Amino acid sequence: MTKKHRGAWLLALLLTSGACWSYGSGSSAKACTKPKFSGFTPAENAEVAPASAFAFVASPNTYPTTIKVTVKDVPVTISATPGADGIQVNGTLPATLAHTYARLVINAEGQNNCKGSGGWLLKIK
Repeated sequence: MTKKHRGAWLLALLLTSGACWSYGSGSSAKACTKPKFSGFTPAENAEVAPASAFAFVASPNTYPTTIKVTVKDVPVTISATPGADGIQVNGTLPATLAHTYARLVINAEGQNNCKGSGGWLLKIK
């Protein structure tokens, strides 16, 4: 290689490594841990009556006031009680839903504006 080419390679290497260093390791950025949901009652695909009660647990990193539940795009009133293992959420299916399958859709926010979603399917008699 000629001196001219070595200089070009050195310059390219310096520019590339400088761009890599500018992004850093990301350790200063706060990690995003999305809210998670478990303990669905009644169980997935269970057959239930209209206006049946349901419950689930949201992970401890979930902000209780941000938990929203909808069934077939109908908002559902819930209660959220923080506990040692997470947030216990209880609600009742809309009485207007009958003879259909319906997915309970959960949306919530956690620490560092992390958004999580989940849900499960029920057969309503």
